[in-house]
Amino acid sequence: MARHSVRLGFWAAFGVSQILWAESVATLPPAYWNIVDRSGLFDFEKDQLTDGVLGALSHEGSLDLSTYSFGGTSVAKRQAKECKTYPTDPEWPSQQQWKDLDDLLGGALIKTVPEASICYRNSTVSNSTQCQSLSDSWGNSTLRIEDPTSIRSVLFQGMSCMPPAFSANFLSGYQTCTVGGFPEYVVNATTVAQIQLSVNFAREHNIRLVIKNTGHDFGAKSVGKGSLSIWTHHLKDAAFYDRYEAGNFTGPAVKLAAGVQVHEAYALAKKHGITLVGGEGKTVGHIGGYIQGGGHSPLTSIWGMAADHALSVELVTADGRFVTANSTMNPDLYWAIRGGGGSTYGVVTSMVIKAFPQIRVTTMRYNMTTGGNFTEDRFWEAQKAYVDNFAYYADLGYYAYYRIRHVNGEIFHDMTSWVAPNTSEADFRASIGPLVAKWRVIGVPFEPVIQEYDNFPDAWADGFPQEAWTWNMRQASRFFQRETLSNETTRSASVDAIRGVFDEGANLIMFNIRNPPGSEDIDNAVNPAWRKILMFALMFVTWSPTDSTEYVTALSRNLTYEWNPRWKALTPGSGTYMSESDYIEPDWQQSFFGSKYQRLYDIKQKWDPEGVFYAQNAVGSEDWRMSEMLLGHLPSQNSKLCRR
Repeated sequence: MARHSVRLGFWAAFGVSQILWAESVATLPPAYWNIVDRSGLFDFEKDQLTDGVLGALSHEGSLDLSTYSFGGTSVAKRQAKECKTYPTDPEWPSQQQWKDLDDLLGGALIKTVPEASICYRNSTVSNSTQCQSLSDSWGNSTLRIEDPTSIRSVLFQGMSCMPPAFSANFLSGYQTCTVGGFPEYVVNATTVAQIQLSVNFAREHNIRLVIKNTGHDFGAKSVGKGSLSIWTHHLKDAAFYDRYEAGNFTGPAVKLAAGVQVHEAYALAKKHGITLVGGEGKTVGHIGGYIQGGGHSPLTSIWGMAADHALSVELVTADGRFVTANSTMNPDLYWAIRGGGGSTYGVVTSMVIKAFPQIRVTTMRYNMTTGGNFTEDRFWEAQKAYVDNFAYYADLGYYAYYRIRHVNGEIFHDMTSWVAPNTSEADFRASIGPLVAKWRVIGVPFEPVIQEYDNFPDAWADGFPQEAWTWNMRQASRFFQRETLSNETTRSASVDAIRGVFDEGANLIMFNIRNPPGSEDIDNAVNPAWRKILMFALMFVTWSPTDSTEYVTALSRNLTYEWNPRWKALTPGSGTYMSESDYIEPDWQQSFFGSKYQRLYDIKQKWDPEGVFYAQNAVGSEDWRMSEMLLGHLPSQNSKLCRR
């Protein structure tokens, strides 16, 4: 997609030439922007809104530019308002003001039309053929992330416009289509200046602001009723540095823009013969909520969290300024962004990330299904034998990602990928030999596929097939730490508790993972509980569109108030991963951030005292509330955001 240029069009109408734009940026003292070296910026980051540009524009034409100014001029007035401004409020911007914004953005403003609008006869874009195609591909994240407002976790958006085949009769919007909890407008951002204009406009008009790259977030952080969304998906710039210096680090690194996805980052790594610590999901954004939330990886057991390797960050903060955050410049912001959560401190436009050498990797995949002599009791005996070895495998640097599900009345266990970095196939087979022998005695039907690769990107591509976006699910999760799993009594109790929620209807996603020795000394905002982990366990429930409100409500409430507390009782002082957690996680501050929460809250208040950036269960979100609930207990993004 071609970039919009805010240096053309409307700017020219006010006599602001490209030369004036460049001079206004170049003549500003570097300290003012806290950017070390402009030559290190991507081209889209050099297009910046500055005081010089605003000053030039203010002397031309009749446009009131106070609404685009930095920092805000009416803070007290905005803070006095109980709720964000919504389309039905008299303070909502006029159509002319939205048009002015679009002109300043170079035509990058999009009025939201929900993607499923094509399925409804009263829609101006109704098309039955396209509706069928959308329904057939509803779980395909590659296709759906290309829509400016589409997200994975549609339940929390309110499911206000679904393909009829998936419209849920347990919600009031059944078989209808409205914008609902989607943003009112989206800015297809392709320059920093566009992001700055959007932040300033939203702040000055007291409009809720959200950020989206792909929409993967399990907590629906990239939607909100009446919001303005900054869509970073088309910021695809990427660069490789043979030698990068930052603090005590000197070595290879990459710089990735906000729209770069995991599969694109790994393609860059393979091209240059390096390895990056990144996610397992192909279409997830690499430097958005993933890395800002900590970011676990198939390589975490040897190299730690993805956030541990962010060397420098460029972002637009709540006052509209474009700044750099690293170990020497805005170090508090740098600390918070590396694990303190996305959509919280600013709009990240790019990151520089440490690269590692190319390594060989061995992987194993297999399926296991109960039936015949392989009973449910034998299945869980096999699981216990595996968990007994979690410390051993994690300490070898291994990582495993697998699921245990109810399928046709049987237990279906699929090992998506057991990853052994820096390990030959022969050494891997030798390491799992005792477990495999025990499984054979138990009677496990086990036919593994084991393969060695000379690089991680190829191992990842084969080992982690693209997963479907599951629209009809809700999950909760918990870290089981080394201390818990090193004791036979609590280890057995943990396996029993996991089986217990499964037997009562939950499905499971499991990880065998650790953080390597020394990672606990890294000074960033990553949840301290990550550093003690041996198992990350998720439980999830699903439903069908025809299920009753009572049934879905009971499933949802069981997850939060019945099942997850059992896991928590076995793991006192532990926590969980904010990006794959319960949407209404009780005591989320402790669960997601542990002892680091107060410092994060203080940084949030310093950089965003007005709450320009809000997301469910993000730092500072306790100061706000959604005005309505789904199923009686889930905050609805299809409602007003108001101060507590």
